[in-house]
Amino acid sequence: MAVSYYKIPLSAEKIVSNVPIAHCSIEESIKQFVHLIMTSHFGEFELDSTFGCAIWNIDFDNLTTNNKLRDTIEESVLESLMSHEKRIKNIDVSVNIVQDEYKSSTNFSRVKKRVDIKVNCVIQQTNESFSCFECFYIAPLAY
Repeated sequence: MAVSYYKIPLSAEKIVSNVPIAHCSIEESIKQFVHLIMTSHFGEFELDSTFGCAIWNIDFDNLTTNNKLRDTIEESVLESLMSHEKRIKNIDVSVNIVQDEYKSSTNFSRVKKRVDIKVNCVIQQTNESFSCFECFYIAPLAY
């Protein structure tokens, strides 16, 4: 049985008009869903308050150590992926937080915390290894 995966963002207008919408591979679909989880804050999805991750909760936290922030993000992303993304197994999340010089559009430079998140896992359907990488700047969040 062939399974179709749709590209995000979905166009409600196309769906209602019965116009074909763009499809993607299972790998791309998983990557999009991981990104959606990481960029959603808890409670944003009204039907499931556990959907999302803790990046939003620590976005302006400049007092907590990088090690504590890393552990919080790792645990949160891992929990969310384990409970919401059923197409993957053997999930391993690694987080690295570094100070990075951020160039703004006004030619000013400022130092922000960059959060690098790597997810390694196995796709249940094919038993193939899969990994994806996300990079965010926090305080305030940007990707």
